[in-house]
Amino acid sequence: MGLPTSDRLLRRLDVLVGEWEITVDLPVQIYRRAWTTFEWLEDRFLVQHADGELADGASPEWVAESPLPTTTIMGLDDASGEFCQLFADARGMFRIYRMSFDGGVWKLWRDAPGFHQRFTGTIVPGGAAIEATWEKSTDGIEWERDFDLVYTRVT
Repeated sequence: MGLPTSDRLLRRLDVLVGEWEITVDLPVQIYRRAWTTFEWLEDRFLVQHADGELADGASPEWVAESPLPTTTIMGLDDASGEFCQLFADARGMFRIYRMSFDGGVWKLWRDAPGFHQRFTGTIVPGGAAIEATWEKSTDGIEWERDFDLVYTRVT
């Protein structure tokens, strides 16, 4: 008979489960090392925790703007088949992103007045890394690259 549709959709996220090192392409080196973990909560929600060690000499301004640590919770609307992600970070930011995960491409997007965001991550063949880009827009029409990052699988 197979798994219910909602379980099959959730299982797409299994490729994320584990520990990953994060490399972020920023104009200033904030972190000496950053990492994230993904783990199932009650087989219904995927929880992501990210954190990092600040680089020696990181400027106080950049440190104050550091989002780490962060926590996200990913879930599924079984009626629409659409994923969503709840996000919270060290700066006190709380956001809701719509999400898709299909064919090795992970997408997040958020339409908020004055600060629209979108993320596209592509899982490399074999699943050893995820190459990703965050973009931002003030109006949801004109987009610019915010930063690139790479998740490299540890376990």
